[in-house]
Amino acid sequence: MPAAPICDFADNAVDPKVRGYLHVPATPNNDGLVLTHGAGSNAQAALLIALAETFATVGFSVLRCDLPYRQTRSFGPPGPGDAARDRAGLKNALAAISKFSARLFLGGHSYGGRQSSILAAEHPDLVKALLLLSYPLHPPRKPDQQRTQHLPDLRMPALFVSGTRDPFGSIAEIEQALKMIPAKTKLLAIEGAGHDLGFKGKAKNENLPNRILSEFAGFVEMSS
Repeated sequence: MPAAPICDFADNAVDPKVRGYLHVPATPNNDGLVLTHGAGSNAQAALLIALAETFATVGFSVLRCDLPYRQTRSFGPPGPGDAARDRAGLKNALAAISKFSARLFLGGHSYGGRQSSILAAEHPDLVKALLLLSYPLHPPRKPDQQRTQHLPDLRMPALFVSGTRDPFGSIAEIEQALKMIPAKTKLLAIEGAGHDLGFKGKAKNENLPNRILSEFAGFVEMSS
């Protein structure tokens, strides 16, 4: 199957604006996925690129986007006051990709996944399902600082993908947190992986994108 074409994507007519890369499938299946990055990264993260390319080969239109804080600052983590604006940026990104797709999905790595899940809790009809990569359940070595307040408000299926060596939450801790979610959930544990899920620097877990696609597609089908 030929690789999907990729184009720079920018919508400056909205605030916060949408900036990223759009993967256009050769044969669209009417599904759209917005993917975003973790706190220290951007839309060019190797994991996001690999996932976007993989999902596009089966028909997904995929927009991997920079969160508003990253558009403002080229490096560094988000600040305490950035979260609400970052979620507004994700909402605008979903509106942008809805021009290409009828069924929408939202996902992100770490901080991006957390903000995606909070946005979905605030707007239950916004997306059909979530793809949450390395959900940061708590800061490393601070298991008492749980980031779970919004989980009981999630009303759509959510696939969590976590490494067994992730310091932001053990598999057992993630499993316990998922019990708070009333919607259908599934946890895909990646043996031996840390918070980067095997994508760090030039290192790439080549099999992971196809595995995530297979799990997500099957999970969504069972949940619909």
